[in-house]
This record gives sequence, C-alpha cells and structure tokens, in this order.
Amino acid sequence: MNTALNAYRKNQVQTNSPEKLVLMLYEGAIKFISKGMTAIEEKNISEANTNLVKAQNIMSELMAGINFKAGEIATNLHSLYEYMHHQLMQANLKKDKEIAGEILIMVKDLRDSWAQMLKEHKPQTSTQRSAL
Repeated sequence: MNTALNAYRKNQVQTNSPEKLVLMLYEGAIKFISKGMTAIEEKNISEANTNLVKAQNIMSELMAGINFKAGEIATNLHSLYEYMHHQLMQANLKKDKEIAGEILIMVKDLRDSWAQMLKEHKPQTSTQRSAL
C-alpha cells in the first residue's frame, strides 16, 4: 500500500503545474505547522520536532524554487520565506507554539492568495504544455 501511495504522490508532482505545486507546498506547510503546534501542546517533543522540521524543509523548497528573473517581487518573497524558515527553527528550538502560530497565519494568507491567483489565471498542467 505504501508503494502505491508513493507512486500516486510522485505522479501528482510530475503532472501538476509549477503553480499547483506551490499550492501543494503551502498546504503541506500548513499541515505540518499545525501538527507541530498540537505536539507542542501535548508536550510531545519528538513529534513537534519532526513536523516543524518538515515545515522548515518546505520553506527551503519554496526558496529554492524562486525565479529571481521575476525581479523585486521574487527577492521580497525569498526574504519572506527566509524569515518564516528562521521563525520555524526558533519555534522548534524553543517549542514555542506562538511563534509557530504566527508563521501558520502567514502561510495560510500566502496559500489563500496563491489559490485565488490560480482561480483567476488557470495554469496549464505539464502534460498540456508538452502537447503545445
């Protein structure tokens, strides 16, 4: 079953547009920050660490995917991701739910804005682009 799930996830990544992948990363960050916050509340240090590290890794992926040819907005977004990554590290080190909560709000706002942009500007999937 795990092999089938991994194959499904791999297929999702390979067939979605880069814009949709960003949305998926935001969703993943929200999920892992939320789980990390719950684990902090429950004093489950290991679980908090695991989930907050996953959220940090997502921020790293978002930073790595920025196209700096887009100009100032790309630079500003990179700085925002760096800040969120740093704050997630601090939340993890201190097991501070409030710091994680601040970042959760920011990621939700980014996700909502990104989702709205996707609704207004339907991106093509990679399979659609390759057919052109």
